[in-house]
Amino acid sequence: MPELPEVETTRRGLAPHLEGRRIAEVTLYRDSLRWPIPPELPTLLHRQPITGIRRRAKYLLLDTGGGSALWHLGMSGSLRVLPNDTPLRAHDHVDVQLDNHRVLRFNDPRRFGCLLWQPSGETHELLRGLGPEPLSDSFDGDYLFAMSRGRNASIKTFLMDQAVVVGVGNIYAAEALFEAGIAPLRPAGKVSRERYERLAIAVKRILAHAIERGGTTLRDFISPDGLPGYFEQELSVYGRGGEPCKQCGARLKEASIGQRTSVWCPRCQR
Repeated sequence: MPELPEVETTRRGLAPHLEGRRIAEVTLYRDSLRWPIPPELPTLLHRQPITGIRRRAKYLLLDTGGGSALWHLGMSGSLRVLPNDTPLRAHDHVDVQLDNHRVLRFNDPRRFGCLLWQPSGETHELLRGLGPEPLSDSFDGDYLFAMSRGRNASIKTFLMDQAVVVGVGNIYAAEALFEAGIAPLRPAGKVSRERYERLAIAVKRILAHAIERGGTTLRDFISPDGLPGYFEQELSVYGRGGEPCKQCGARLKEASIGQRTSVWCPRCQR
């Protein structure tokens, strides 16, 4: 599944082509993805000016005067801005025609993505209760330390909890914990404030770097310009179970934590 850097890369790639444009027409080629697409959405978006495109967690919000189209890429979805005469491909599900003879097209082979509606001035239920953005000033070591008190769950599970902080998925949680020197199975409530400060710094650095490099290439994801991301080749632990640690040479351990494959160095992470 595309993680926060992939979604942010998509947002940045789309913004120059969408902001300031007006929606001419919306065509739905199916009525449901992960959830039903609101049937009134084409009418709600018709002739609306696009005021911006935002990211919240792994969701993209296409803002208009009357509200926001709420997108999620799911496991395999992609958004492209194309000439409006570009032939449809398999799994093209939604076209948003723009006023400059181009189209924002949503393709999703597995149909785990979504397209929903958030009226102006409201917060969609999917966005309620989410934690802070990891790159915001409100996310730091003090915050993590306070949120972790009394928690017996593993620190990796804690870090991936969207109510604690949004958008830190499996890849980046593993990499941040390695950089901070914290074993992923350590109970969240047993980690010191000082170590949480190192972890918050690691999360911010790794996510910012991944965004700068275009996200992590996954099997089903390429960035909006058609080029793969470049962060994958720099991964220290994710996907490297059984291989030598790049830092100390020890054999990397691998186990399932919270039903997600986790890899860590038993020597560098305590």
